[in-house]
This record gives sequence, structure tokens and C-alpha cells, in this order.
Amino acid sequence: MPRPFGFTYDQRPDGSVAITHQGRSAGTLRGARAEKFLAEVESGDAQLVMARWTGAYKHGNERMARNHPRNRRA
Repeated sequence: MPRPFGFTYDQRPDGSVAITHQGRSAGTLRGARAEKFLAEVESGDAQLVMARWTGAYKHGNERMARNHPRNRRA
């Protein structure tokens, strides 16, 4: 499974955090959630943390789902 990439975050003056993925808005965190996110992103792999917090990460079953009969195209 490839590592997530293309995430950036911007800490705003009001304390909120805006997360973008490849230039598109992926989420905004405010208050205690923003503080917790900032602490976690500084202590770990920033790309992986942002992917997890936005829900934009792979679950590992994409290859199996692609081969399922329901998802095959005729």
C-alpha cells in the first residue's frame, strides 16, 4: 500500500487548522481537535496523520474489491 502524499495544513490565526489534499479542501479542525491534531502531526509522519484525520486513506482492500464480479465491467 503506498504512503499517503499531497496533504498540507494551514494553522489559522483563530486557532483552527485547514487541511488540504492536492489543493482541495479536505477538512477543518477547530478547538481541542485542532490542538490534538497539531500535537500529533509534530510527533509523527505528517502525511499519514493528515490522511487519517481526514479519512482519505486506503483501507487495504481496494485490489480485492476491483476483482469482485460486481465491480467488473463487461
